[in-house]
Amino acid sequence: MIERVVRAFYAKVRDDDLLGPVFAAHIVDWEPHLQQICAFWSSVTLKSGRYSGRPMAKHLPLPVDARHFDRWLALFEETARDLCPPAAAARFTTHAKTIAESLELGIATRNGRLLMRGERFWRGSDG
Repeated sequence: MIERVVRAFYAKVRDDDLLGPVFAAHIVDWEPHLQQICAFWSSVTLKSGRYSGRPMAKHLPLPVDARHFDRWLALFEETARDLCPPAAAARFTTHAKTIAESLELGIATRNGRLLMRGERFWRGSDG
């Protein structure tokens, strides 16, 4: 189920007008990336220990803000809802929201913006 969700989700991401260019600028060979993301989600959802990377470090330099995270979450939730039983979709989306919030906070901090609870990071403005 994890692999189906990851592959379907990233197919949508690659075709997305907002997210596609960000990923295309950083990922040339998708298969190793997809395998790594499957290991990541296995570790997150099943506590498998398959992933041992540092996702924050890889995401910090990306030119993204709240718009990108909102779109990422919308596509992810849609994919999980379409492919998973309700309980599994809920588990995936709960984790996805936490991950997106953490990455957005890290990227904001990297860009000199300390967010308070509930604040969002918008590039070039206060949102």
